[in-house]
Amino acid sequence: MSIELATKFSKYVDEQFAAESKRHLLTNNDFDWVGAHTIKVYKITTSAMNDYDRDGSTLTDGKWSRYGPVSGLDATTEELALRKDRSFTFAIDKLDEDETENALNVAAALARQIREVVVPEIDGYTYVEMCENAGNKPAAMVLTSDNIYDAILEGSSALDDAEAPETKRILLVTPATYKLMKLSPDITMETDIGQEQRQLGVIGILDGCSVIKVPANRVPEDFGFMIAHPSATVAPAKLEEYKIHIDPIGLSGSLVEGRMCYDAFVLENKKNGIYYQASQAAAK
Repeated sequence: MSIELATKFSKYVDEQFAAESKRHLLTNNDFDWVGAHTIKVYKITTSAMNDYDRDGSTLTDGKWSRYGPVSGLDATTEELALRKDRSFTFAIDKLDEDETENALNVAAALARQIREVVVPEIDGYTYVEMCENAGNKPAAMVLTSDNIYDAILEGSSALDDAEAPETKRILLVTPATYKLMKLSPDITMETDIGQEQRQLGVIGILDGCSVIKVPANRVPEDFGFMIAHPSATVAPAKLEEYKIHIDPIGLSGSLVEGRMCYDAFVLENKKNGIYYQASQAAAK
């Protein structure tokens, strides 16, 4: 005699953890790509200061000018062409959705795709672009709880010297770097921040920088930390399109399609508003 034991499937789906995107805190969307795939940004030079010739007795370049030599201003352009045009698609059979007690719900599947695939890709691409094009990139170093504060202060000083705005600076760290900060005897982080900032992902304030933490898999492998002002990086998303087709030709069920056209650019004249410190593994 044999008995087949009952098997029961729960409607609960074991979802993967996925961190919310925080890239909007480090970047801006100041330029308009509507109707165009490429935009050009002007870079205008300035004029040097001179000693005013009060007597008017100095002849400069064959001309009398008490203000000094007249110089022209150069106007060059910086071309920003979108490089990332990405897409995905998947199908869910009508019976598969019905016979899994709606666990294969198409709307939930699309939300999962955006949360676990699309957002991490765009975040990772943006952070890599910022690290690679940062205007301040000191040599990689072994970060410890004893030197992490000094390293962060060096980054703040670099942005000060570059005359980057002192407000809205962001300190981006990974969980490993954040652990070093917590263990540092020199760091006392201000954690009394508003609920609105916490909802945006800010976990504290250090040396005037809002501290945010992202998973290590969204930054370069040797990432230590980055201090950035959002004016330095423009991160356009020209197209974010997600479609659910119910019973399209050739399919009994739902066809899901998504397309994202995006990019990230560090502006040439503002690149010194980013400080990237790479981390080096300690010798064993």
